[in-house]
Amino acid sequence: MSDPMRPPVSHQHPQTASLRSDPPRPRASLRTAVVWEVLQDALDRRVKATGRQALDVLDTGGGSGNFAVPLARLGHRVTVVDPSPNALFALERRAAEAEVADRVKGVQGDAHGLFDVAERGGYDVVLCHGVLEYVDDPAEGIRNAVAALRSEGVLSLLAAGLGGAVLARALAGHFKEAKQALQDPDGRWGQGDPMPRRFTAEQLTELVEGAGLRVGAVHGVRIFADLVPGVLVDTEPGALEALLKLEEAAAELSAFHSVATQLHVLGETGETSGT
Repeated sequence: MSDPMRPPVSHQHPQTASLRSDPPRPRASLRTAVVWEVLQDALDRRVKATGRQALDVLDTGGGSGNFAVPLARLGHRVTVVDPSPNALFALERRAAEAEVADRVKGVQGDAHGLFDVAERGGYDVVLCHGVLEYVDDPAEGIRNAVAALRSEGVLSLLAAGLGGAVLARALAGHFKEAKQALQDPDGRWGQGDPMPRRFTAEQLTELVEGAGLRVGAVHGVRIFADLVPGVLVDTEPGALEALLKLEEAAAELSAFHSVATQLHVLGETGETSGT
């Protein structure tokens, strides 16, 4: 998955940069464009509210830095917690190549033992992307992520959506597997399903609210991108940009949350505002 990387920006003014104004991005960016848009707004609000030019960000399960490195290029300090030594090695190399190694720290750990390696109550923003699908107890995973936030902060939660998997299996002609995913408590379509768990938007919002945060926004991610033939997007002039705009337009509509491949929930403390 490609990072929406920008040229280096001034370390003193990260908030003046924007991930929205990137030049045309590769097709893979369709998978993260909506998340970046929401995250950028949240970062802008936190910078304004704190009066600090650089925020402290915790990226749980951040892997090789798809989000961490671009955030560091905006001037923020990012701690990545991931259980994979290989992913952390790739993160270190990527941060060095982007000349942000001084603002990216990678530590080996997981959501269950988060505070063995991360500071409790030490972060303005916590990213929990692609984590809940794999933890034994999603509610505990969210509670730990929220406990890492300062008294005023933002949680960015991204997880696999149930409806997207059901739709994809059905469109591929695997109707029994689609029904299995629909009825399975974990949203799995069978023994060969590589995803341990999927969620509905309602389940994710309940987890966030149950951990004491207010839900600021819910967005569907990859609503159409995984269904449109790649050859169409790659060869039709203007198709990529048009599809990106369609994704962004549909992302906030609750009617499309039920068919999204992923779901993004922004959780905020009571003092922050999504408006």
